Amino acid sequence: MSKPSPWPVVHAERQALADDLSTLDEAQWATPSLCGHWSVHQALGHMVATNKITPAGFFTGLAKNGFRFESMSANSIAAETSGSPAQTLASFRERVKATTHPPGPSDTMLGETIVHAEDIRRPLGIAHAYPVDAVTRVADFYASSNLMIGGKKRIAGLRLRADDADWSHGEGPEVSGPALSLLMAISGRKAVLTDLSGPGVDTLRSRMPA
Repeated sequence: MSKPSPWPVVHAERQALADDLSTLDEAQWATPSLCGHWSVHQALGHMVATNKITPAGFFTGLAKNGFRFESMSANSIAAETSGSPAQTLASFRERVKATTHPPGPSDTMLGETIVHAEDIRRPLGIAHAYPVDAVTRVADFYASSNLMIGGKKRIAGLRLRADDADWSHGEGPEVSGPALSLLMAISGRKAVLTDLSGPGVDTLRSRMPA
């Protein structure tokens, strides 16, 4: 059976995030996100840039940046955050219903939306009930691929088991916890390890980005 289109969930989750960010103050926008060295403002700028880009635009941008992906990403974020956070949020709202995306399956945008939304929400203390089916769908997708985030390699030889959903993946020492936290761990977010338990946690911790 084919999976349903991810776009209705992507659009709903973008709208929910935009609503959550509508009252942030300057200090909150400057809060470090869970993603690398990005602030909350920069993480949202990345989301705007990503949902603007087409496959052709991706390769053109890559060429303009000497085929250095990190340079392309940094420049696109700088462009989207050159104005105020309110302007970046307005740009995000304008593209809530967009279906454009870089090369790859559309599930990449479901992952992009959920993971980066949580990158933003968690440091701000904003709780959100993500659709469980969407979270486990992205967890399966990221756990089976090393593309971009290296999820498959990060969890190799471990059994991940959600304690709030009917989801598990892999074999080996177990890592258990909320499905969302497992997804974020697969994505390399060290901050969520405090949500997880089991004999495989130390191995997973050793594989997290510095």
